[in-house]
Amino acid sequence: MTILEATKIYKNYGNKFNKQEVLKGLDLTIDKGEFVSIMGASGSGKTTLLNVLSSIDKVSQGSIKIEGNEITRMKEKQLAEFRKSHLGFIFQEYNLLDTLTVKENILLPLTVTKTPKKTAEQKFAEVAQELGILEVKDKYPNEISGGQKQRTSAARAFIHEPSIIFADEPTGALDSKSASDLLNKLSQLNQKRKATIVMVTHDPVAASFSNRVIFIKDGQIYTQLNKGDQSRQTFFKDIMKTQGVLGGVQYEH
Repeated sequence: MTILEATKIYKNYGNKFNKQEVLKGLDLTIDKGEFVSIMGASGSGKTTLLNVLSSIDKVSQGSIKIEGNEITRMKEKQLAEFRKSHLGFIFQEYNLLDTLTVKENILLPLTVTKTPKKTAEQKFAEVAQELGILEVKDKYPNEISGGQKQRTSAARAFIHEPSIIFADEPTGALDSKSASDLLNKLSQLNQKRKATIVMVTHDPVAASFSNRVIFIKDGQIYTQLNKGDQSRQTFFKDIMKTQGVLGGVQYEH
């Protein structure tokens, strides 16, 4: 079942005298329960694509539907309501509130939807257990490690069981062990909760945890790789080969 459908997506910046086309008529569909990575060289349009798919930015032209809801036609207030219940976000910089504990940060999406306290407590216990951060629930962000911060961010994204979770370079600020821990947890949550995850990454190791990798070049889809029944190691090698053909991938600025 298709959960996200993007049709003829264009995104331009600037004005008619100095126009920069970043996305150029891109089509994309994502099925419910998929874990998809988006890769591409710096300036390819991968972060812009994530931003328009997740409603952070608006398209210049085209249509984006999430669970049949056309987000490109929504007014700002309607879009804000839609985000609260349907979308989850994991950012590279964690985006945690320093004045709130780990638990309070994770519970934020349920606070804004006025979820009953008992239900919220139950959901919190489940997701914090799954992500291995239950023991730090009463600590503040400045008292925990980068890996724990990012798992807190992931727990906050998952807790209200959104239709789709968008992750922007979630391992970018982590050491390799913390990154691997986070990706294993995301993969487990994807399988256990049938959560749909769309992740932008420059890292082929991170991408190898997903089911499908979409490579963007010059604002369009260049090619795609499906993991199928391959091992993660074999899939990683395929991703590296494709990256080599694309000419390598640097950090997106």
